[in-house]
Order: sequence, then C-alpha cells, then structure tokens
Amino acid sequence: MNRSLDRRNVLLALAGLPAAGFVLSGSRVADAASPAAAPQPEGSVDVKELMQPGPLPDMQLGKDDAPVTIVEYASMTCPHCAHFDIVTLPELKKKYIDTGKVRLILREFPFDPRAEAGFMLARCSKDKYFAMVDVLFHQQESWARANDAKSALLQISKLAGFTQESFEACLTDQKLLDQIRAVKNRGEKDFGIDATPTFFVNGKKYPGALSIEEMSAIIDPLL
Repeated sequence: MNRSLDRRNVLLALAGLPAAGFVLSGSRVADAASPAAAPQPEGSVDVKELMQPGPLPDMQLGKDDAPVTIVEYASMTCPHCAHFDIVTLPELKKKYIDTGKVRLILREFPFDPRAEAGFMLARCSKDKYFAMVDVLFHQQESWARANDAKSALLQISKLAGFTQESFEACLTDQKLLDQIRAVKNRGEKDFGIDATPTFFVNGKKYPGALSIEEMSAIIDPLL
C-alpha cells in the first residue's frame, strides 16, 4: 500500500508532503449498533499466533493475567483511532483495565510517513509510550494535517522532554522505522488488517472505532 521510504525521506515527508489523503487513509468507523447488542466479529485468529512476540515488544495497559486481551492495531493519523483514544479508552480503562479484567495491547499500523513518525516518537519516549500516543491523538489536528508536520511534531515532542537532537535522532533511527513497518506488515499479512482501528478481543476480529457500549457488550460475556 505504501512505498518504502528511507530514514531521510521520512523527515522530508514530514516537512514537504501535503497532508491531504494521509489522515483518512485506510480508516473506517464501526457500524452503528444497539448498546445492548454486541457487534458481530469479522472472523477470528489463533490467539497463540496473535500473541507471539513480534518485531517490537508489545506495549500494554493492564495485567498479564486479565481474562480478556484486546489487541488494537492503529494508525496515528487515523481520526477514528483518535476518537477511540479520546472518547472510549478512558471509560474502558476505568471500567475494565484498571479493575484487572482487560489488558489492552497497542500495535503500530501506520498508513503514511506522518503516522510512522508519531509511532517512532512514542517508542523513543520509552516508559511514556502511552502518554505520548495520547498527546499525539489529542493534538492530531495540529500535526497530521499541518503543511509542516515536522515543526508541529517537534513542538509537541519538546513538551514531552525531547530536545532538537533527540527528536532528530529518533526520526533517523532506521532500525526502529524498519521494526514499526514490520509490525504493520505482520498485521497485514498474518491477521488480515486492512483498516484502522481494528481490535482483536480474545482472538475475535472487530474493525472500527467501537464505543464503550459496544466494547462492554463484547467483553462482559467473557468475564
């Protein structure tokens, strides 16, 4: 879907490529559903295969022994992913993750160089990964649509403790870029991901930005 870009071109893309087409690429929203009815899964995958170690360590919220595991594939420039992060995730965290019922694993599925850069910066944030992802989703309009995304991302990154030097070093880390692309390629090839967000709940596949009501209808019978 996307041509490979070397590390220099990722930086050039942030400054020079137009924003049009990046933000909506590959994204779709879930069909409307009754709060009392669980959305129907679009197939399933082998849980053991899904949970096999990938090119990068999984980033997780929640306990390892939670009875329900949600694996989310997302793109940083996807507006529906941002909607899930801003609207649904806080309620999911309060109701299920913080109570030990659910663990959420976020995996990178970038559709464009801007999304790649966002995930690279989150990975470079180390233990602040989810905080950085959250900030980038909340401020998505300011950088994903900007004419000069590099400058916009730099300003956000400085608030997270990056310097000009560490920002540049992160976005020219070819190994990290290759690993993020490998996560995406594995999701596409092995698990049939073609839109973001896509969720696997104990192996069952649910594409679309699910509401907390839809999530609850899926999760509750598994508890």
